[in-house]
Amino acid sequence: MARDEWDPRNLPDLSGRAYLVTGATRGLGYFSCEQLVGAGAHVVLTGRNPNRLVLAKDAVKRTHPDASIETLLLDTSNLGSVRAAAATVRARGRLDGLLMNAGIVHPAKTREVAGGHEKIFATNVLGHFALAGELLTPLASARGRMVWVGSMSTSLWKHVPTDPELVEGYTPWRAYVQSKAATTMLALEADRRLRAHSVPVESLVAHPGYSTSGRTRGIRGVNEPSRLTRFFDNLQAPITQSKDEGAWALVRALVDPLAEGGTMFGPAQVLRGAPRSATPARRTRDAEMSADLWHACETATHVRWPFERVRRTAS
Repeated sequence: MARDEWDPRNLPDLSGRAYLVTGATRGLGYFSCEQLVGAGAHVVLTGRNPNRLVLAKDAVKRTHPDASIETLLLDTSNLGSVRAAAATVRARGRLDGLLMNAGIVHPAKTREVAGGHEKIFATNVLGHFALAGELLTPLASARGRMVWVGSMSTSLWKHVPTDPELVEGYTPWRAYVQSKAATTMLALEADRRLRAHSVPVESLVAHPGYSTSGRTRGIRGVNEPSRLTRFFDNLQAPITQSKDEGAWALVRALVDPLAEGGTMFGPAQVLRGAPRSATPARRTRDAEMSADLWHACETATHVRWPFERVRRTAS
């Protein structure tokens, strides 16, 4: 399949494959699940709210009555929840892909703490770092893939996350953009380390462009924007797209058989469009700073990715 022939509305057959999606009860995560089950995959739909998990699963079933889907409680801001969910997934067997989508997009005006860590960094970064490490064994067994969700906003940010916990200088914008810069850096650093240890898992990053709920079809319990939200979002129609279109890049990074580890996908027009290869922001490609961030995440989560053990098992 040539790279420029990818059709997000006609995915390859994913029958027999299993994927886990974090933050799957709304937005990009939900629509990624819809697209995956529509191609025949089994999907583990995760979220931190049990009621929303039920609503999201029911919504998927309304669209795809024969969908192979299950739900799992997972709060990425809580490392105990991450470990418990990972243990459940490992016990259930095959895992072909991990889509790390969960995250806080609209941070609080003042710095908050979750589990002893700045909340945005804990939710968007640390939880996924720990989850990917905990699921490295089943991913390697399936020669699978992990996809980290970045943001186009990182290209607008001149700084690097040297103070990822934002002990000083917290602002909502800085918290969000730094978390997405960190996510991208970890995705690329994971690829370097996976290759260095000959672990058969690919690490990629994807971003959804400018995707809004007001330009997305209404789904009971999943996407119910107000009339005012729809009005203002539709005013931005020339530069925005729907959440289901935003999910295209994430899904392509996860399932395109020609996609390679260490690469990034995003909309062709940056803000919107069909999924195409993209270039991570220059500062996120700094290997030395990424290695420092990796060590900081290891310290914060007490998770060491089991590269050597996984390589021996997979070989």
